[in-house]
Amino acid sequence: MTATVEGPDFIALQVRDVPAAAAFFEERLGLRRAPGGPANAVVFATGPIPFAVREPLPGVDLDGAGQPGLGVALWLRTTDAPALREQLVAAGTEGVSPLQATPFGPSFSFTGPEGYRLTVHGD
Repeated sequence: MTATVEGPDFIALQVRDVPAAAAFFEERLGLRRAPGGPANAVVFATGPIPFAVREPLPGVDLDGAGQPGLGVALWLRTTDAPALREQLVAAGTEGVSPLQATPFGPSFSFTGPEGYRLTVHGD
């Protein structure tokens, strides 16, 4: 029998400043911390896949990267994309794009901690 992968099981963004990145996701997106977790990361109680911000892994030079995560599309789900977009604009979040219709519902992108480009979709 051949082993197979079932799908993504954990997603983490590597960041220079874990407390600042965690505060962004808590204060601007309303994520809540999961209990426990390693000392070098903040894991959020997200579902169906856990999401975290963490210190860079050994050998990762974030200062040498032009844009972190370039080439990876990270989409986050919300219950109200238009309202969340307005909240992010009001909070001064950088690079908030206009709302657009997608097969996954209304969506928009914005610049998150340390330059990561993130997309939100929902009702």
